[in-house]
Amino acid sequence: MPTNSPLTDQIVTVCFNPSDDADWFAASEKVNDLLSANGTPARRFRVRHRRFIGLLTRFLGYYLLDAARKFGAITLAAGGRKSRLDLPGMSQVAANEAIARWRAWNMHINATTKPARAWEDFLAQHHADPTKVTLAEARRRFEQQPRALAMLAYAGGYVFDPYELSLYQAGEATYAGLYWRIALIGDALITTDGRIMRPASDSLADRFRFLNEACAYLRGLNSHARLCAVAIA
Repeated sequence: MPTNSPLTDQIVTVCFNPSDDADWFAASEKVNDLLSANGTPARRFRVRHRRFIGLLTRFLGYYLLDAARKFGAITLAAGGRKSRLDLPGMSQVAANEAIARWRAWNMHINATTKPARAWEDFLAQHHADPTKVTLAEARRRFEQQPRALAMLAYAGGYVFDPYELSLYQAGEATYAGLYWRIALIGDALITTDGRIMRPASDSLADRFRFLNEACAYLRGLNSHARLCAVAIA
């Protein structure tokens, strides 16, 4: 996503220092001020329950934002103190789901079709000469490839996005690596000092650069720092 493009249908992770007011209103104000966008809380964080006091914390919503319950127990939240959020669990679940999806793709698509050119190649043709190769024509050329068609036609237990073809073809570790990072960060991150971190472009390489930097920043935050996930629609 280009740095000057608006954020729509995206997740922004907002970070606060331990001493800051870190409620939903403060998070939405930061998003509005820095991104000129309105959002809603996104209950995407798994909640951590400690081994010895888990029976107690399972039902208490202290240091959490917009917590969701199932049978009375807290399962998800839109944010809260970093130490109360199960960030390792989130990344592991996302990695496992991505690995299962990639392996299904490898069995049903990769093993039965020839490698195809990625969407980015056809998009570059469009940008090089929009009058000769319209966006619709670029999509037609990309989607008529047997591998892209097979991904669209697959009717099993997974949905294979042909526009992620370059990511699938990069291998299992790369595919899962993107998704566990996205689970932690989302699409952009606002630091405690008001900096915006997001990809420089739509390219996979730039997305990985951003996510690596954002994950390192998240790891370095104090355990009492607060996080809030905001969905911008």
